[in-house]
Amino acid sequence: MAEGKFITLEWPEGSGKSTQARLLADYVRDCGYDVICTREPGGVSIAEQLREILLDNESRIYPTAELLLYAAGRAQHTQEKIMPALKDSKFVICERFTHASIAYQGYGRGLNRELINKLNYIATGGIKPDLTIILDIDVETGLKRAKAADGKLDRLESENISFHKKVRDGYLKLAEENTDIEVVSSLNPVEKIKEQIVKILKRRDLI
Repeated sequence: MAEGKFITLEWPEGSGKSTQARLLADYVRDCGYDVICTREPGGVSIAEQLREILLDNESRIYPTAELLLYAAGRAQHTQEKIMPALKDSKFVICERFTHASIAYQGYGRGLNRELINKLNYIATGGIKPDLTIILDIDVETGLKRAKAADGKLDRLESENISFHKKVRDGYLKLAEENTDIEVVSSLNPVEKIKEQIVKILKRRDLI
């Protein structure tokens, strides 16, 4: 591989992103690539500590503070893990990245998009995914799946339906605005979703 590739998976709640990240990683490894799987919030020790705060139902976090905590975790994650992996020509698959802040804190919380874009740029040093796949699902079904999977909802999952609809709408608007984002329905069978994602990567000459 001449250079690293960076693929991110985004989703409204309950769309099965971890399963698809694992399946995609297995497929890419079988193609001969050295793969790194990671996630946000989290991915490295400091960011994982911030993840616990951000998703804890007992945390009472104001929207701007929430945005800054995500940005801080992303900065650490990018510098410590993503940048070195890409420089080492690895194939990085990340569950959520900068688009999550636009969808959740921008569309969901109503924070300024320009501010979010600036913070994302600072946190990532300008690194952008080669491709983002949005695993789309309607809000009601997604939340039912999320609760069934874990038995409870985290702080963000516990937000009201209106918030989640804004987030989903935000993701779909981002897909309309950006050619490097593709939407895949997560209502399809697991293997079918994987096949669709692989086809997209092949069509874009990423594998």
